[in-house]
Amino acid sequence: MNLYRKLSQLDESDKAIRVGLIGAGKFATMYLAQIPKTPGIHLAGIADLLPDNARNNLSKVGWPEQQYGAVSLDDAISKRSTFVGDNWEQLVQHPDIDIIIEATGSPMAAVSHVLEAIEHGKHIVMVTVEADVFCGPLLKQKADTAGVVYSLAYGDQPALICELVDWARASGFNVKAAGRGHKWLPQYKQSTPETVWDHWGVTEEDAKLGGLNPKMFNSFLDGSKPAIESTAVCNASDLRPAAGGLVFPSGSVEDIPNLMRLKSEGGMLSHDGQVEVISSLRPDGTEIPYHIRQGVWVVFDSGSEYVKRCFGEYHTLTDSSGRYGCMYKRWHLIGLEVGISVASIGIRNESTGCATYFNADVVAEAKRNLKAGEILDGEGGYTVVGQLSPAKESISINALPLGLAQGWKLKNSVGIGEIIRWEDVVIDETNTAVKCRKAMEAAFA
Repeated sequence: MNLYRKLSQLDESDKAIRVGLIGAGKFATMYLAQIPKTPGIHLAGIADLLPDNARNNLSKVGWPEQQYGAVSLDDAISKRSTFVGDNWEQLVQHPDIDIIIEATGSPMAAVSHVLEAIEHGKHIVMVTVEADVFCGPLLKQKADTAGVVYSLAYGDQPALICELVDWARASGFNVKAAGRGHKWLPQYKQSTPETVWDHWGVTEEDAKLGGLNPKMFNSFLDGSKPAIESTAVCNASDLRPAAGGLVFPSGSVEDIPNLMRLKSEGGMLSHDGQVEVISSLRPDGTEIPYHIRQGVWVVFDSGSEYVKRCFGEYHTLTDSSGRYGCMYKRWHLIGLEVGISVASIGIRNESTGCATYFNADVVAEAKRNLKAGEILDGEGGYTVVGQLSPAKESISINALPLGLAQGWKLKNSVGIGEIIRWEDVVIDETNTAVKCRKAMEAAFA
């Protein structure tokens, strides 16, 4: 509860935390809007494949042009300005950069970026959670060995869920379940970038004005992103998925503690410590009042009659028995909040959640009937959708991780709803991300 004070002290002593940003898309632009208002932070460099887009985004959020007009990283560091370029290696290799924020959204590229950052002694904020879920435990292990911090990005729902789980456990509660909300109907699983805005509830014009990527937003809608984020939570907080993946029960905030009980208690959990996603829609498609679509939650056991009575005295949201309490946050601010991760690492040397276990995985499922010779197009596209799976199960069937299901050619035809396996695709075994995944399977499976 003293991050702001500590940041201000850094600012006053001219010892700002120097940050390098890889990728300047929507998430990163939200953070760019906050940096000028945050003491103790110096964004020294941005690396983006399209530097002019990065400059446009800086201008869009109100940065004066001279602030990002540095001609080199050295120039930026000496003048406390920002250098914008397209060379990510130069950024992660610079000795004066403290923290790298990986925000490309490209999982295979992100692995290379993070490995290089670790090699050069940089702390990492991993915004590209798609990469974290297929090899995060190995990346965290490598970061530990190198003496640097590897962290999920605060503002994204996984880190916020991890925070709630940590709060509950540190307060002495046993966690029954934790997760997030989502707008979900089963038919969304076949949604494509062409149908996403009708389902999402925004016009195509508003989406363009907001710089919203239809493929990325479709990955939320079709269930891929909820599976990805649930996996990140399992692997960071030692929770576990149900055997069949996410169920997406419908419910309001008040329904959460009743839903998140064991089946034997009238709920829908298969085990304690489960991760789940609550739908904001009824099966008929109507919206549920006071839903948790944009939020996160945790359900925990009172553990005794005395604490159960305290729940009642202080009007805690509980299930019908009064035994299970619920804490929640109805909204998250995404990139606007990632400064908490930067400050936590820079001041406390502490992550805001990191992959430590390999409890869960996201596997690639065919979104439609796929023919041999087709090219997989990754999450949110036209060919695959993510399915949450217990890690042991995904490894046992040799399932292809969703984060690696892009750019590869199919060797075999795969029917709609079937899991794509490694043997179904032509894989470049020398690819850095592929090698990282294989090494993680060997180390953790």
